[in-house]
Amino acid sequence: MKQKKHLAFWFTILSGITLLFIGLNFIFNPLGAEAGYGIKTTTSDFSFHYIKGFRDLFSGIIITLLLLKKEYKSLGYVLLIGTIIPAADFCIVLSNPNFTTGHLYAHAIAIIICIVCGIFYLKNCKRLSAKNHSNS
Repeated sequence: MKQKKHLAFWFTILSGITLLFIGLNFIFNPLGAEAGYGIKTTTSDFSFHYIKGFRDLFSGIIITLLLLKKEYKSLGYVLLIGTIIPAADFCIVLSNPNFTTGHLYAHAIAIIICIVCGIFYLKNCKRLSAKNHSNS
């Protein structure tokens, strides 16, 4: 259990921090972030970039905050429900006529992390919370 807890913690915290950086990248470097995402917009309107940037920034803050506050049940729900975001991103990239397979990997990995860690935190939230209270 201890090893699973450490793996879930590190995958979750790295995901949250990564989302913070991705969000900030889309806000402050829209064209560079777009290339990394796996699509090419045809206008100089960065509305999509800012929407994605603030969405990822929010998601990263929520995931990191819930993890650090040890709100494991809420974190589990956020991760499971949040799977819709990388799944939608995966489909958006896949539907782009010029997509490359390499751009799908990050979204697929995010789907797996959300599902696995979400289930872990929901299944173990009582046990994890009890250990935290006994260590206080």
